[in-house]
Amino acid sequence: MAQGAGRTIAQVAAVAALAAAVTVFLSVAAVRHGFFDLNVYYGALTFWVHDGGEIYDFLKAGTQYGFTYPPFAALVMLPMAYLPWNAAIVVSVTATVLVSAVVIWWLLDPVARRSGWTRWFTLAVALCLAAAYEPMRETVNFGQVNMLLLFLVAVDLLWLLPARNRWAGVGIGLATAIKLTPGIFIVYLLVTGRWRAAATAVGTAAVATLVAAGLFPDASREFWTEALWNTDRVGELAFVSNQSLRGVVARLDPQHPSTIAWLLLVLVTLVIWGWRCRRAVAAGDEATGLALTGAVMCLVSPVTWVHHLVWLLPGLILLVDNGMAARGRRRRLLLAAALVGYALLCSRIVWSWEKDFTGVDGFLGSNTYVWISLALLLGLPIRRWATPVRSDGPAGSVVEPGGVAQLAEQDRGASAGQRHRIGGLLAVR
Repeated sequence: MAQGAGRTIAQVAAVAALAAAVTVFLSVAAVRHGFFDLNVYYGALTFWVHDGGEIYDFLKAGTQYGFTYPPFAALVMLPMAYLPWNAAIVVSVTATVLVSAVVIWWLLDPVARRSGWTRWFTLAVALCLAAAYEPMRETVNFGQVNMLLLFLVAVDLLWLLPARNRWAGVGIGLATAIKLTPGIFIVYLLVTGRWRAAATAVGTAAVATLVAAGLFPDASREFWTEALWNTDRVGELAFVSNQSLRGVVARLDPQHPSTIAWLLLVLVTLVIWGWRCRRAVAAGDEATGLALTGAVMCLVSPVTWVHHLVWLLPGLILLVDNGMAARGRRRRLLLAAALVGYALLCSRIVWSWEKDFTGVDGFLGSNTYVWISLALLLGLPIRRWATPVRSDGPAGSVVEPGGVAQLAEQDRGASAGQRHRIGGLLAVR
């Protein structure tokens, strides 16, 4: 048997074994939510379209949960009202799987090529591991839109911005019009000096919002004047699933959480984020800018449920990327950090303190995912590329398809002579 054929058979067998192991793990560890959030969207749209009610007046029976997204999201989801329930589930799961595969591929493919990994095998292993990742499986089981939003943002930051495409910002604008929290990526564009892309994002979000307002004036009026400010519709801030800085503060004193303490933490976090993002973009490292902003969004949002932490995926993948590019102790440290972070985010560890998050162990354990977000914000390496970035967008001559810059040549196994000649120009930090 040819060596190549034997390798392919071994890889197919390895993927099959990993898929079987993940299936067993999910059968034991995954919580079945019955597409709860999708059911809320479906019920609200049905109530709105077929029963003549207002979409923001709908509450799922026996709960305080209703439709909490802006009217443009209702417009995007409107076809769901005309589908059978099972068909809506199929569309939700299929869309999440497809966009997840695309985003993971954009981030991992450069790593696979630099490391000499078989590309289809790398993607297959990554998708199996993603299926075990708690925020991902929660996104699927709830029927959430997180990965669709991450995809829209990634189109801008990994493809359009590095190519200086005039449409850069449209994806971020659409994501912001669907759900307000991705609006922090508009701030990211402003902080890093991409004025045109920021203006495009703002304009896109505004146009989308105005279109929805023109089509659904009553719903738009209710959302912007009432539903947006009704915090009772999103759940309890101290609930252990809220893995944001607001959740940390609320769990310290659930009856009287300190708003001042939270705002101070948010301010410090945003200052650190802005400083690190500017460094990342100046170095031509747009992917790290995406990862840092995803992490800070999870930290500063008043409510970050566990399923929102799919925004940490780019950071974990980039830890692997940096680890594979490094040598010796640094490589072991970065790969170990990626492994530990991933393992904890698969483990449901925070739920061990669901009923009682008091004491030192409760403070540390119930906020585990917050600590991971902070670790990524503070410690994710910023990589230097060949060409500095101008204020109007990335300009590296070594940007790979997908907007992910290549590592410096000396970290891809260049000869000693090559390293000597280019070592002063290129560095990976």
